[in-house]
Amino acid sequence: MTRVSVIGTVGVPACYGGFESLVDNLLDFTPQGVEYTVFCSAPKYKTRMESWKGARLVYLDRDANGVSSIFYDYESMRRSLDCDVMLILGVSGCLFLLQIRRRFKGRIITNIDGLEWKRDKWKWYAKALLRWSERQAVRYSDTVIGDNKGITDYIKNAYGTDAVLIPYGGDHAERVEDDALFDSYPFAHAKYAVTVCRIEPENNIHMILEAFAACRHFPLVIVGNWKNSAYGRSLKETYTQYANINLLDPVYDLHRVNWLRSHAAVYIHGHSAGGTNPSLVEAMCLGLPVLAFDCVYNRATTENRCLYWKTAAELAAVLSEQESAFPQIARNMRETGMRRYRWAHVAGQYNELLLRQ
Repeated sequence: MTRVSVIGTVGVPACYGGFESLVDNLLDFTPQGVEYTVFCSAPKYKTRMESWKGARLVYLDRDANGVSSIFYDYESMRRSLDCDVMLILGVSGCLFLLQIRRRFKGRIITNIDGLEWKRDKWKWYAKALLRWSERQAVRYSDTVIGDNKGITDYIKNAYGTDAVLIPYGGDHAERVEDDALFDSYPFAHAKYAVTVCRIEPENNIHMILEAFAACRHFPLVIVGNWKNSAYGRSLKETYTQYANINLLDPVYDLHRVNWLRSHAAVYIHGHSAGGTNPSLVEAMCLGLPVLAFDCVYNRATTENRCLYWKTAAELAAVLSEQESAFPQIARNMRETGMRRYRWAHVAGQYNELLLRQ
């Protein structure tokens, strides 16, 4: 029996973000001979279960995000010294990986996520700490995973190390028809663009809003955490006045999120940092035409088969001049999504690593 500890997520059942959805879906494909333990952040769960989809759940009284994540991850590692494999998702706790490596006899597999230290939201000292943690993760892990070719190329160029490319899955996102929801979202009776994301500068929300303020014939819906930062609060105050712009607070009900995406005419993807973004591959698997910020990660994810923009003016031009191309872009995205981002394939790649002797 191969005992695997999953470290670095808020926990399961998934209630937060990409890594949590990754673990939740991996558990659906647990191979014979693998036994999972998943560490969970107790403050996030009112109901605490002993197991989920066959995995043992261990709750820690720490927050899994922010500065606290460093100690949350370290405690998870310290309590996993008797397992066979540590599957570490994210690098924040890898600050202590040398100490863990000296005491741990099993294998360490680390998915470094995006290049977290490049994100604008961090101050210089946080960026330095995250970059050091990334260096430790690459140096002391037996296997490093990158979820995007842009990430694996970076690891090779920066550290001379070959990383394994394994993306996220997106085929769990399903089209939803629920006429009752039109009462809650009357804008959905007409065409609209949609974005579902965290409201952060590197997701270029300001550019997206500026473009749609100039294209008032095209409604926009953004679902995000507007209240969590001065950036988000300022944008919401500025753009709420536009009749074609609908700024919704976070929606945690996947049925509603998929309904909002299913009825959209186009998906706007503004992420410029990180690797393969879960919301992007979900939109692709749903068969939505995608207008993506032009960067190496998004081009790799979409195989250069969608429409790209780098400024608000370019996005406005695409909306005004290339709408006739949206049906073909939608077909491109669906074909690429279902070929590359099925969970069965993603889980198979992880399982191969976990069972490797």
